[in-house]
Amino acid sequence: MRPFNKTIAAVTVAAAAASFGACMTASAAEPIRIGVAVGLSGANSVVAPAVVQSSQLAVAEINAAGGILGRQVELEIADDASGAVGAQKAYDTLVFQKNVDAIISMETSAARNAALPIIARGKKPFIYTSFYEGRSCSPWMHVNGWVPEQVVAPIVDYFDKSKGAKTFYLVGNDYAFGRGMLDFTKKYIEQHGGKVIGEEYLPIDGSDWTPILSKIRSARPDALISATAGGAPNVALVKQLKSSGLTLPYGNLAIDEGTAKGMGDVATGVYMTASYLTSIDSPENKKFIASLDRKFGKDVKTPNELSEPQYEAFFLYKAAVEKAGSTDSAKVVKALDEVSFDGPRGPVSMNKSRHAPLAMRLGQIQKDGSVKVLQTFPDVDPGMQCPNIK
Repeated sequence: MRPFNKTIAAVTVAAAAASFGACMTASAAEPIRIGVAVGLSGANSVVAPAVVQSSQLAVAEINAAGGILGRQVELEIADDASGAVGAQKAYDTLVFQKNVDAIISMETSAARNAALPIIARGKKPFIYTSFYEGRSCSPWMHVNGWVPEQVVAPIVDYFDKSKGAKTFYLVGNDYAFGRGMLDFTKKYIEQHGGKVIGEEYLPIDGSDWTPILSKIRSARPDALISATAGGAPNVALVKQLKSSGLTLPYGNLAIDEGTAKGMGDVATGVYMTASYLTSIDSPENKKFIASLDRKFGKDVKTPNELSEPQYEAFFLYKAAVEKAGSTDSAKVVKALDEVSFDGPRGPVSMNKSRHAPLAMRLGQIQKDGSVKVLQTFPDVDPGMQCPNIK
């Protein structure tokens, strides 16, 4: 038997320990990858650049502060083409090829609905940051955008009480968001003594609203309310409405401040409800706007109702991972119910059946694209959106 060499054994053990430590350090240093699927092309291409910028700002701030659990964050951005087919491709790439740790995305409802089965197969935490028609539920999804219960009442009630509106015409894009929003709006109007005298839809890729505007002119409603896919359809509708000469009170359930500013004075007078406006007077919002200006300079896009929730969602995810002590999907999803973030909109927590109570603001677009706040409604409950999700 060879004599036991303590020196060699000690070196071997030390080397093994060092190797194990190096592996652990490498593992700990591996970045957390967050996927962002957004409509870089298609209907949402008007608003997508601001969403990308807010994502980039959030990641830069998180990394500058030490990352998440000591790990840096990396973005994986994919174009969902603002629709179902593009979303399937984008999510297949993010979930199964890139193997991201989570997805935080502002998308059309068509894209979201196509993505959810892929999210379920891949078991990835998903924060959906867009306002939408409500009642889309998944064990893996949380939502920090508004739903109809939070946005419809301020406009309808204002038109009724301040404009004497009793008859309404509803127009939208013919897909989940447009149909869902206007279905809720119609029920609300009728429950509160009003009447819907017309309802028309245009395909999401349609651009000619002229025949629908002619029907509105003939029907002579007291007020008009629209719910389009946002972005390009909004621009087309608002411009054509302006050139038609129709002057009735008009509430837009899908316009954002960035799009309004991009249209110049065409959107003047349009009413909207928002949870985020650049005019919010708080230290957190001033810091957010200043940070965007500093990072992107002359290329900065106007932060808005679609890009600000995207920004805060990264911090909600960060808080959830830190609460869970892990990026394990099931643990993070559970923690997302329990965390909050005090950001530009104020404190936000997705604790109401995976949706968020929000302060809502009724406003009217001014000539320079800014929004004059007419009324503020604190802590508006989203209602019971997903009662069967545990």
